[in-house]
Amino acid sequence: MESQPAPSPDGTVAFIDIGTNAIRLLVARLVPDHFYTIVTQQREAARLGEGEFKDRRLQPQAMDRAVLVCRKFVELARRHGAEEIVAVATSATREAVNEEEFLHRLRDEAGLHARVISGREEARLIYSGLSHFIHLGDQKAVFLDIGGGSTEVIVGGQHRYDYLDTIGVGAVRLTTMLLAPNEALPVPPERYQLLRQYVRHAAIHTVYHVKQHHVDLVIGSSGTIQNLAAVAARALRSRAQETEDVLTHADLRRVAAMLCALPLDERRKVPGLNPDRADIIISGAAILDALMEELGFSEIQVLQQGGLREGLLMDYLAQNSHDVQRLSVRERNVLQLGRTCKFDESHARNAERLALELFDSAREAGLHAYGEWERELLGYSALLHDIGAFLSYSNHHVHSYYLISNADLLGFYQTEIEIMALTALFHRKGLPSTKNAVYAALDKDARELVGWLSLLMRLVESLDRSHQKAVKHARLRASGPKGLIVQIAASGDAQLELWGIETRERAVLKTLGRKLKIELNGVPYPSAAVAEPAPSPVREPQPARQGAD
Repeated sequence: MESQPAPSPDGTVAFIDIGTNAIRLLVARLVPDHFYTIVTQQREAARLGEGEFKDRRLQPQAMDRAVLVCRKFVELARRHGAEEIVAVATSATREAVNEEEFLHRLRDEAGLHARVISGREEARLIYSGLSHFIHLGDQKAVFLDIGGGSTEVIVGGQHRYDYLDTIGVGAVRLTTMLLAPNEALPVPPERYQLLRQYVRHAAIHTVYHVKQHHVDLVIGSSGTIQNLAAVAARALRSRAQETEDVLTHADLRRVAAMLCALPLDERRKVPGLNPDRADIIISGAAILDALMEELGFSEIQVLQQGGLREGLLMDYLAQNSHDVQRLSVRERNVLQLGRTCKFDESHARNAERLALELFDSAREAGLHAYGEWERELLGYSALLHDIGAFLSYSNHHVHSYYLISNADLLGFYQTEIEIMALTALFHRKGLPSTKNAVYAALDKDARELVGWLSLLMRLVESLDRSHQKAVKHARLRASGPKGLIVQIAASGDAQLELWGIETRERAVLKTLGRKLKIELNGVPYPSAAVAEPAPSPVREPQPARQGAD
């Protein structure tokens, strides 16, 4: 990519993707502590590539539409305070013999300086946008993005790509080349097979290289794939296709057959299908169908967010030293939620550290057999357990539960979000109970996990009760079959923390069936009554003992 001027570390920036079928706008407000906040996202089907691909010339009417949309998007971005606008043009523009004419019109009539990017650069940016919105862990995926003029294919993991390529077929291009303009009649089966055959020939080189990599799953983005999944979920309602997040190859073929059998006017009415895609959706289905067949995948995971414009945002952040790119998608979204809620990050980080120390020591002591997945959820729960104080400190555990449940945390499955939200809810006051409908709906293993994690968070909350980091380290150790020792290493005055830990005796007994004991700096800690200091010759005011939170 061309170098960009270094911006200020915060402000509002707009990103415009000038595609073959649609033009998309994203406006983001960048704040160092909050990473970014989306101000608005817009899409308009300008059909820049309409009528282009037979003579490689952008048509005057198509350029008129695109310039008008870009001008309106620039005006909208400026109204939202955008100080900088990053714009790129893709397949339709880069292949046009009158590319410069279009770029000049954008500058003169829309006030927009757009850069034309290559197919591989488009694929790289798409990967940057998609990997931001999904948690892959150690898995490797094939990412497919079906555009209007080309289809981008990426092989990569969570943090790096291994292969980038672009196939010169997209939904608009394929429709222009092999179907009649505004094809109003049903598409016969032999015509659909011709579309698939064209895609297979165009993708031979790409398919060969993708097959050299070991991949675990295929992930699809773009409006074409999202629309096909939505149609399958609404029209077929099969057991395999209950949501729009996964599309099986078998259901894709059923959807394609159904769409081919309908005239254009009827296609526009199909539930789940955006009417402005009705004339190109069959070509889009043929592209996806052929690629899934050639790559040997029986289903594709469908992302509802992420793509080129989000990749532009991620690239911008990376180039301008925002630390968001160095985090996993899960860490990034957890921290963004916490910072948006203005959480006490120092306390949250300390809570995370103490929680993981307790978790690890309990596993070493044979108190539980949980692994890295449960440990990760505990860490995120610790970071977010107090965010409800943003609304009100009173009953903040309830507010934390609500905020986590409704934050649409990216990279997490719904059950994981429920476990974290319930851990925050039960970290104080009432113990886990099936009176809570969400908790009751979890399976037995998940309920047991919530019990363990919320108990650890109760202990952690007491271990940093004063928010002064008086407790430096904490470990759990079994004491016979019925005892649990909390080993505390403290410096300075940790009396509030010790009192707080004592109040957790009931929770430990009910959750683990063990009696709580405390060691402070290697010495058994007696009850509060025994530990009362003798009056000093000069009586000093004593801190009032606080009730358990």
